[in-house]
Amino acid sequence: MLTAQPIFTIRCELEGIMSLGQTPLGERRIINILGGPVTGPKLNGRVLPGGADWQIIRADGAADIQARYTIETDAGARILVSSEGLRHGPPEVMARLARGENVDPTLYYFRTVMRFETAEPAVDWMNRILAIAHGQREARAVKLDVYEVL
Repeated sequence: MLTAQPIFTIRCELEGIMSLGQTPLGERRIINILGGPVTGPKLNGRVLPGGADWQIIRADGAADIQARYTIETDAGARILVSSEGLRHGPPEVMARLARGENVDPTLYYFRTVMRFETAEPAVDWMNRILAIAHGQREARAVKLDVYEVL
């Protein structure tokens, strides 16, 4: 039986969407990550500025998401995060998100699979887990509730 336990929540501020236009795979977009708090039962710290979210908006309207960024714990450990996921929903809901409206996250699907890499012994347990995040897109931020898959 698959179970999961909460490890932290991220609320990360984002720059505006930079669209590279229609490529053979779909509309290619890049969203730079500005940073924000990380709080939870197993980890506290902040997302450092400098990461990015690379997206392809597919022909079916789904956003194929690949993000890489760094978390720095309150104790100074640095953790590389690699995240891949999907965000999709009814066209009218996705249009509201595109306009920057706050939309109830139960109206759309936003999930990512996360892996971590660190050299810090205090958090090296993260090198050996997979995590699943349930996301919520805000106008200029993203909120991710992150769970370790047990």
